[in-house]
Amino acid sequence: MNIVILGGGRVGSAMAIDLVKDISVTVVDKNQKALDRLSQTQKIDTIQADLANVDDIPGLISNVDLVINAVPGFLGNQTLKKIIETGKDVVDISFLPEDPLELDQLARSKNVTAIVDCGVAPGLSNILVGYASEKQDQVTDVIIYVGGLPVYRQWPYEYKAGFSPIDVIEEYTRPARFVEGGRLVTKPALSDPELIDFPEIGTLEAFNTDGLRTLIDTIKAPNLKEKTLRYPGHIEKMRVLRESGFFSQEPIGIKGANITPLEVTTRLLFPMWKMEENDEDITILQIQVEGIKSGKIEILKFDLLDRFERETKTTSMARTTGYTATVVARLLLEGKFSQKGVVPPEYLGKNQTCFQYIRSGLEKRNIFVKEVITEQAYL
Repeated sequence: MNIVILGGGRVGSAMAIDLVKDISVTVVDKNQKALDRLSQTQKIDTIQADLANVDDIPGLISNVDLVINAVPGFLGNQTLKKIIETGKDVVDISFLPEDPLELDQLARSKNVTAIVDCGVAPGLSNILVGYASEKQDQVTDVIIYVGGLPVYRQWPYEYKAGFSPIDVIEEYTRPARFVEGGRLVTKPALSDPELIDFPEIGTLEAFNTDGLRTLIDTIKAPNLKEKTLRYPGHIEKMRVLRESGFFSQEPIGIKGANITPLEVTTRLLFPMWKMEENDEDITILQIQVEGIKSGKIEILKFDLLDRFERETKTTSMARTTGYTATVVARLLLEGKFSQKGVVPPEYLGKNQTCFQYIRSGLEKRNIFVKEVITEQAYL
């Protein structure tokens, strides 16, 4: 068996190291330094290539059994489409802004299985919601809280990017879609702030983000929402930057040159948000699914608190995002799931065999989700 990972960043590298234990792995990225770090410490093949040149992709994946798409979101859709056109099964974590289900017909015509949004959230969150929906007769309310944070808080932003920083900006600018009272509602990202206490972490602030993705269409509940977690004060800083135009992609003229404010902002912010080799982080995922079962109100609550792995110096965000994808990749390679088309991860959660395989695979990698079921009075 052999896999190509398109994207050799922090998450892509963690996936490669996990998979190479028993699978032949090739990583493709334009950053030669990142590739050198991988090839020098692991038996991982590497190819330097600019994945923005989408027409080069078929040649890069022609002799593989499966592809993992780990490019930044702005490249995600065109990359995913090209992979499907080439007829290769794919696990995708790119957080593309487009609706991946629009590629479903193409994937079916190419006899391809494409598991999309397969990180931690979206991804593991969808899997858990799908699992919960199968245990209840009717789902009424879903709320997802998720965040990746540095252990050590450093002024002014008290934040480090555990995945592609440009996708972090997307969380602050992409309108958030959720379901309220059975209606699709859209609000600006960073809206509806609230403070939440987490026993082992302290008080965090939560805000609307567009992380429900396919759950909006696949889970027939009147209320569904996802919120991202940060240390208190972060929302206001990001809103000031956004409302002042610093995240704009409209070029402005400065001394005869056209440049976008986002280019300047990222040049300044990203070095401050960069996770260094020994920077420790945590990932928090809390999900509550309320519904009806056998005439009673039932609440399923899932809690995940994952930490930086000191022995391997693997960030928690790389672990929770990357290992969800690698476990699902193994699921496909072992023939335990073969549905064709674009497949949202919640479909894996609805399948008991797949769910138990994924949960077991994550637990083998020391990623544990606590599940608590509470029953209330009959209706």
